[in-house]
Amino acid sequence: MSILWLLMALLMLSFVLLPFLRRRRGAVGLVPPGHPDAADPANYGFVRQEELDLRLPGPDQDLLDVLELVQRTHDYRAAAQLLAGTETEGELRWQRVQAVAGAAALELQQRPGGIHETPGGQWLRVWRAEQPKDAGGAAVHAEFLVQQAWRTSTPGTDDFRIIMEEAREACAQAALLAPGDPVPYLVELSVARGLVYSQAEFDQLWQKILYRAPHHMGAHLAALHHWCEKWHGSREQAYAFAEAAAARASQGSMLSALPLFAVFEHLPEVNLVASFYQSEVVSRAIHGALHAVHAAEPDDPTLPHVRHMLVFFLVRAERWAEAMDQLVHVDGHIGALPWTLSDDPAAEFALYRALAVAGYEANGGSPVGLPG
Repeated sequence: MSILWLLMALLMLSFVLLPFLRRRRGAVGLVPPGHPDAADPANYGFVRQEELDLRLPGPDQDLLDVLELVQRTHDYRAAAQLLAGTETEGELRWQRVQAVAGAAALELQQRPGGIHETPGGQWLRVWRAEQPKDAGGAAVHAEFLVQQAWRTSTPGTDDFRIIMEEAREACAQAALLAPGDPVPYLVELSVARGLVYSQAEFDQLWQKILYRAPHHMGAHLAALHHWCEKWHGSREQAYAFAEAAAARASQGSMLSALPLFAVFEHLPEVNLVASFYQSEVVSRAIHGALHAVHAAEPDDPTLPHVRHMLVFFLVRAERWAEAMDQLVHVDGHIGALPWTLSDDPAAEFALYRALAVAGYEANGGSPVGLPG
């Protein structure tokens, strides 16, 4: 199957080849457009590449409706009401705070404002001015500043540090407004990474999160970055952190999937060899993630994140049927790792999806045999 990964490298450079992947028993190749053997993701009801939604990892129609309303009217009140009605203890609040802050940051980036238009993100400034004691608005503002720092500045520069220090203060204000809410401390995890907190400072912050939400998957994903080799830890520290979290995972918790994310964070820059993805370390991490998926509640907000990561690893491990099983659950929304790291997330996702379809059909699979 090494030819498959040679093909994959070629496809990275030329996504126009995607519709022409062929499924033959035991192999994957190229055929001309319109060839009857061409694997077609559309046969499975998958969303067209240009219609893939990058905003979220999975469906949250209430959030999408609010974002569209806020961006159309420049009125923050719908967002404030949504967050006020979202429980503080769960994963959903964290994802919604990130999405609302991201919408403001993107709006500012795309439309900085002019003589005849409202400055981008103005509704967030109005929100903070009119409702300074609103915990949701405070959390969104803190996350907005963090995203602005990473989007517009280079770590280590004065500009980056100034914005991050402002974000740190905003996190403290948000925490005072909602003492039991872990979200302000989750936002601060990114500040800690950017400002290079001492180990004592980081440990103190992490204990505040564990006190409020010991099984919070989003918190553990954010903290994992700190322990990674490319930031302030090492491969061994990241693996130890992830495996310890997985070991104490409660029934139905997604923490069993954390080692898979640790493996992803330490992948070699170039490795298209399937045997690596079939190794014991990777296989064990995949097994833990599959266990988490099978035990999770269907509406767990972090479930799509794990499914997307599984698609990446299962395709590379040539476990086609299992990859297809994950795809039928997440197709349509791609706002998750690993796709968001790409310059063209939709094309990257479509590539893996086409490879999964081709490999699945090369081994006798068909739309009829795939569970819905």
